[in-house]
Amino acid sequence: MVKFSKELEAQLIPEWKDAFVNYRQLKKHVKRIKLARKPMRVSDTNYDFGRSIFDPVRGVVNRIYSKLNNGGQKPEIAQAKNEVSGREDGDEDEEEGDEDEEEQVYENELVHLFSEEDEIKVFFQRLDDEVNKVNEFYKTKEKDFLERGDTLNKQLQILLDLKRVLADRRRKNLAANMGSGFFSRSNSSSGRNSDYSESQSEYCDSPIESQREDVIAALEKNGINFVNSATRGKTKKGKPKMAMRIDIPATAPTQTISAVTSMLWEDLVNHPKKEGGGEFINRKRIQCAEKIIRGAFVELYRGLGLLKTYSSLNMMAFTKILKKLDKVSNRQASSSYLKEVKRSHFISSDKVVRLMDEVESLFTQHFANKDRKKAMKFLRPQQLKNSHMVTFLVGLFTGCFVTLFSVYGILAHLSGMFTSRSEAAYMETVYPIFSMFALLSLHLFMYGCNLLMWKSTRINYNFIFEFQPNTALKYRDAFLICTSLMTAVVAAMVIHLILLSSDFSPHRVDMIPGILLLFFIGLLICPLNIFYRPTRYCFIRVIRNIVCSPFYKVLMVDFFMADQLTSQIPLLRHLESASCYFLAGSFKTHNYETCKSAKLYRELAYVISFAPYYWRAMQCARRWFDECNTDHLANLGKYVSAMVAAGARLTYARQPTQLWMVIVLLTSLVATVYQLYWDFVKDWGLFKPKSKNPWLRDDLILKNKSIYYVSIALNFVLRVAWVETVMRFNIGMFESRLLEFFLASLEVIRRGHWNFYRLENEHLNNVGKFRAVKTVPLPFRETDSDG
Repeated sequence: MVKFSKELEAQLIPEWKDAFVNYRQLKKHVKRIKLARKPMRVSDTNYDFGRSIFDPVRGVVNRIYSKLNNGGQKPEIAQAKNEVSGREDGDEDEEEGDEDEEEQVYENELVHLFSEEDEIKVFFQRLDDEVNKVNEFYKTKEKDFLERGDTLNKQLQILLDLKRVLADRRRKNLAANMGSGFFSRSNSSSGRNSDYSESQSEYCDSPIESQREDVIAALEKNGINFVNSATRGKTKKGKPKMAMRIDIPATAPTQTISAVTSMLWEDLVNHPKKEGGGEFINRKRIQCAEKIIRGAFVELYRGLGLLKTYSSLNMMAFTKILKKLDKVSNRQASSSYLKEVKRSHFISSDKVVRLMDEVESLFTQHFANKDRKKAMKFLRPQQLKNSHMVTFLVGLFTGCFVTLFSVYGILAHLSGMFTSRSEAAYMETVYPIFSMFALLSLHLFMYGCNLLMWKSTRINYNFIFEFQPNTALKYRDAFLICTSLMTAVVAAMVIHLILLSSDFSPHRVDMIPGILLLFFIGLLICPLNIFYRPTRYCFIRVIRNIVCSPFYKVLMVDFFMADQLTSQIPLLRHLESASCYFLAGSFKTHNYETCKSAKLYRELAYVISFAPYYWRAMQCARRWFDECNTDHLANLGKYVSAMVAAGARLTYARQPTQLWMVIVLLTSLVATVYQLYWDFVKDWGLFKPKSKNPWLRDDLILKNKSIYYVSIALNFVLRVAWVETVMRFNIGMFESRLLEFFLASLEVIRRGHWNFYRLENEHLNNVGKFRAVKTVPLPFRETDSDG
């Protein structure tokens, strides 16, 4: 069976790891108690313990033994030998064994200077500290979640009151419109039109005023006050105009533009410091507020579930360690102590369970149309089990890819496709599309490796990226997409090569890469629920957010994906070449100069090279606007410097003069230093001068520190790969394209390598703040009254 220490490590909440009971340390105390209970006679013979740092202590102890034996006294000091490893305890609750294979307890003779009672006393002191630690953390989180629950109940009540007011007013307006329409038709020819117009104009003012009064009454019933009501405008009945705001996060372009416009208008015209600006509550804003409150309830329920798991796992750990103590000490001390533990707050309190039941009831009633099954799909989303079929398909497609690629290499050699006679035509036709798919597949492979490493190191990437656990991509899925994509691409390359070597028309055969490109674009936007539709649509949504920067609120997944695009500029350039090749009809005429020398094409190359850096810079600007953190402005400068360096290298490739080479060296050097500093210090959180790990950071997930130093050196080497652009090698077209593809692949590998440490640093930030649940900003903002 699985050892409990490993089971606990696998089940605990990673962000709360430091708040859990330190089971391993308590286990070491139990082992010391076990050693103190095994006295052994020591003769004059010198035992060979092996060389260790405790040799001086052994010498002193041996001299004491000699003196005691010479004086005719029996030595009573026990010899310390490591007899614990490999033994079975025999307890049905401890079938995992008494020791960890990877852990060894190195004892010395000093352990025998203490009696068994001393060790037990130290153990219980340590156990008391652990119980108090768990209790305090549980109380803090319980208080936090209870406060969230009270706030959400108040927000929900406000939402229900506002919906009721709007529904009542909508019914009254509908009845009034029907009545006024009938009245106007029956009196259209009468001479009392003027009197009717006056009465209708008076009535038009009253619904809005009445609606405001109803809303104010509903809000005041829930404790919402108004800012400086003495200086505000008043209604005809002398009541203050409504000042409550519904704070909807500006996540979409229309909401962003509306928020900025409203802010500027209030600053320049309305002077909100002198007059509290009111805001009319409409149906759309109420719907947005309802969606936000629903998400807040889901996060609250998730947090309560985590706290419940925290309580049960710690109780299980205390039970296990006390049973170990009973076995080692031959005493029954655990029962009385366990009774005290069960009376602790983290076990005896039922507030979390009651609040979970209340959340389930409220969510079912107000957000799931009283359908509990539907409510549980939101509150407890089920994770999909790993399928062996996915693993089988990964192996199958990997074998197909290797076989087809070998066949392609043999056919290319036999047909002489890479000779000078047919090299140019074939490379212009095949290289852009197939290398584009190869770079994309490599990136997917690196992402699969990232998912595997994040999972093995317990980095909660689903929480960081805010992915749904039931639809999030797993590492096997990423490998399946990668291998199936490359199998299809290499199969198309083989078919293209076979048909090209036959008597088929070249311009018809050259349509195969374009058909392959259209097929994958169609698969990406396919509305059918096949081939990871949630992941495909999430990808499209993130790309939309990136392209429309800075109008969308920037989430972690948005700027993470934008960073990936900065490493895929060659892929975007290949997509530009392929699009031009097929849209301009070059596959029919084989006139490749159209997509090389055209002015529009050359200018578009700059746009594509700048676009990823521009999008990332705009995201930094938006984050600075939202958070007012100047670090985002400094990060923006990094992408601006990279944009300038990319433009200089592109110009130098077309105008290889001495001046442009100097400009490339200067701009690329500044950009590289800027990027390296940000990689190591900001993104990875390394180079802490006072860290206990030299030039790293205090908290490291990987146990082997040398991996971090190797990663620093590797990232540095791959960051300076731009030096190749100023070293103009005199090589052929095939070798040039191969070198270009090799450098682009190195950048993709560097990005995949960077991804792991970037998310590791983000995860450690969450662990340091014990942040395991997302904080949702609530829509209704309470304000204090000045009057």
